[in-house]
Amino acid sequence: MLDPKLRGIIYATAAAALVAGCGADDIASPGDGNIVVVPPPVVAPPPPPPPPPPPTGPAASCPAGTVDSGTIANRRNCQISGTITGALRLQNLAGTIYSLSGRVQVGQDLGADPNAPIGGATAGVLTIDAGVTLFGASGADFLLVNRGSQLNVDGSATKPVVMTSRNNVIGASGASSTGEWGGLVILGRGPIADCADPAATGGTVGCIAPVEGTSGANFGGASVNDNSGSIRYLQVRFSGFRVDNNNELNGITMAGVGAGTIFENVQVHNSSDDGIEWFGGRVNGRFLVLTGNDDDSLDVDSGFKAALQDIIVIQRSDGGDHIVEADSTSNDTRLPRTDVRFANFTFVGSATRNTTLLLRGGGDYSFLNGVMTGSPRCIDIDGASTAQAANAAVDEDGPPVFNSVFLSCAASFTDDADVTGAEISAIFGAGSNNTALGTSTLTNIFVNGANENAVTPFNANSLASFFINRAFIGAVQDSNTNWWVGWTCGLPTQASCLVVPDAG
Repeated sequence: MLDPKLRGIIYATAAAALVAGCGADDIASPGDGNIVVVPPPVVAPPPPPPPPPPPTGPAASCPAGTVDSGTIANRRNCQISGTITGALRLQNLAGTIYSLSGRVQVGQDLGADPNAPIGGATAGVLTIDAGVTLFGASGADFLLVNRGSQLNVDGSATKPVVMTSRNNVIGASGASSTGEWGGLVILGRGPIADCADPAATGGTVGCIAPVEGTSGANFGGASVNDNSGSIRYLQVRFSGFRVDNNNELNGITMAGVGAGTIFENVQVHNSSDDGIEWFGGRVNGRFLVLTGNDDDSLDVDSGFKAALQDIIVIQRSDGGDHIVEADSTSNDTRLPRTDVRFANFTFVGSATRNTTLLLRGGGDYSFLNGVMTGSPRCIDIDGASTAQAANAAVDEDGPPVFNSVFLSCAASFTDDADVTGAEISAIFGAGSNNTALGTSTLTNIFVNGANENAVTPFNANSLASFFINRAFIGAVQDSNTNWWVGWTCGLPTQASCLVVPDAG
């Protein structure tokens, strides 16, 4: 019998041999199964570095044609002065703002007759790029375009050109500020009625006149289609200057400006005198916004004949006279008579101010597809010649025309001795689809509500080829009517007029 210790050694040796015999033949080869390979983690490349921020602070220098006047509001102040002859362009440059020094003229006066210009006079063309801000520091600073020269304001719906005051640039203008610089004056060769020479015939090259608010600048002629340039997407803020009684600079003065001129998408805010005043001429206008102006928002006189469409006017509670003041001349038989047609307007007056419309002086007026609200009275007609029947001998169209006009003032008509409230009511009632005693349902100040949109619109194009037929009355049918968005200031959802946009 084996010794137990020896038997254990033999058994252990046999077990080891048995395990060794199961060796390589029983281990799976690479082809006998699936080998799962775990990929390395994906590491995203680092993001590119952010672009460098745009340069801030004043530009290093001023462009040609301007003078470096230091800095203001962290921008280079590039000044223009004197008389611009030839061509000058104000570019939209980062860190740059432009200013007026005194009376800045575009061109010298070439006179009333383009076929016989004043000898030795030179024309000028001033072009202002979208997004440019141009300011004046006092009432003595204003921009004047002479007869035979042109101003081209090339603003856009997102970058209007802004003409404003130094106070506005430095943040010192307030909600009721006015008259902080001069304004814009454009003089043309279009026909006018008020001649400096009483013996001259209106509408001829012999009928010229000096423009108010300036010294020695004349306007007028016989060129119906005279072209003073192209003005699109412009804001004029805090302007107006009283030289003396009845001699003031408006926000924009259009004197003898011809029909070849483009005048669209223009806002005048807080002028100390009229927002826009037309002295004669033939220039049409579309997309006009007048806010907070101290005297009349729209003033037409001296034989102005034109069509104006798509107009928003809002008065301040503490400023403003009439929304429209319309005159012909001091002599009602003098020609050409003022004959202006307004379409698609919304006039929002202040309960503390005056009548919305003051029509006088024997002119001929048409109001189509409009809304008037908020004023103590909507319509005042002065002078029997303004309200009388048509007189072909003096080119009278007859009394004012109203079609598809919605009134919701405290009182509809002013009852004067010369033209009574009952007579105005009869004139207003002679039109079609008019509402004399409506209830305003305007929203966001000037957007039509149910009552305004219930009025059937008039075919405005039948009275002036310039007019585009709108399927609604008023300036803004609903939230989809957004022609005023992006380029105005102070209106709902728009930038504040107290802030000046950056250049670039």
